[in-house]
Amino acid sequence: MSTPRKMNLVDTAFQRVLLFLIIILTLLFYPLLEPPYLSGPGWQSVLILPLLAYIILVLVQRYRGTALPPVEMGVGLFLLAYVPICLSSLRGFDGEEAPRNYWTTVAACALAAWLLNDLLSGPKYRTGWRGTFAKFAVPAIFSLTLLFLWEVLVRAFNVPFVLLPPPSAIGVRIANSLPVLAADVNQTIFKAVFAGYAMGCAAGFVVAILADRFLFLRRGLLPIGNMVSALPIIGIAPIMVMWFGFDWQSKAAVVVVMTFFPMLVNTVAGLTAAGHMERDLMRTYASSYWQTLFKLRLPAAMPFIFNALKINSTLALIGAIVAEFFGTPVVGMGFRISTEVGRMNVDMVWAEIAVAALAGSVFYGVIALAERAVTFWHPSIRGG
Repeated sequence: MSTPRKMNLVDTAFQRVLLFLIIILTLLFYPLLEPPYLSGPGWQSVLILPLLAYIILVLVQRYRGTALPPVEMGVGLFLLAYVPICLSSLRGFDGEEAPRNYWTTVAACALAAWLLNDLLSGPKYRTGWRGTFAKFAVPAIFSLTLLFLWEVLVRAFNVPFVLLPPPSAIGVRIANSLPVLAADVNQTIFKAVFAGYAMGCAAGFVVAILADRFLFLRRGLLPIGNMVSALPIIGIAPIMVMWFGFDWQSKAAVVVVMTFFPMLVNTVAGLTAAGHMERDLMRTYASSYWQTLFKLRLPAAMPFIFNALKINSTLALIGAIVAEFFGTPVVGMGFRISTEVGRMNVDMVWAEIAVAALAGSVFYGVIALAERAVTFWHPSIRGG
């Protein structure tokens, strides 16, 4: 005779029960909700929404001929009925008392997102089109939940705008400042970052090949690389501005310095990744150094090279933005951040940060896709 399984905080059954209890509590509080917190249908209409959602789910179940899991029914029921209520309740209570059912609705939203991500992370959503959908849906739901909680907490606790603006204000600023943001992205990313990234990575790769060929270069350059990689950006940036001027060339020079040695160190390490048996096999074929390099050692070093490329994609963006603090034309992401902070326009500062984070993520993602295409044979890619 089997003993009943105890429920815990991370158990799906416990989360499901807790979700329905919170929904019932929210529904009981809803008639006490008064304007101006919510503008829209009365509580009678809201009572009908769960019923309509339940009827829709039952019809879908009958059409499919299979029973929907209770988790899917519970999450779908809540999302259809109560998320619009919670989103509309976000208006108009900055510094005021929140609606009585507000925090239970927020808790239900967070718990529903947790349950939905738990469902999408299950075995059913690991292969095929379900796996592809879950791969994008889970991080999207998680990110939107964090933004939702950010908005809720900032508004409910009346956090000063200069300390932390809500995401909605940042989104409005982005929408209203697209020409300015586009000019900053063009100056910082398309000019400084891309140019410095290409030159720094290419130079580090070429010098790594030479260091592999000539032992004295390897012994001489790697200690220097460790020393230069420890130099602070704020020490390099003013010197580069004096050498190359205030335009994007000085920022590209900072990016070159920051990306050169990570590429050098990783490529040198990657060139030693080929096994002794493979090298001995190449020697039995009477292969030259360059044949062994291009047909064996460089392919084996590709995971290390792409690791350096991914590291440099973030270092390049950080280096270019910080370098713009020390002198730049009246355009650029770093210039805009330093200027708007002085004017206390923190929503514009966060807009620049959001655009920079988005651009850096896209840049990193492109390199990761290229890595999967080139190193498809590697166990880490095959297993992913």
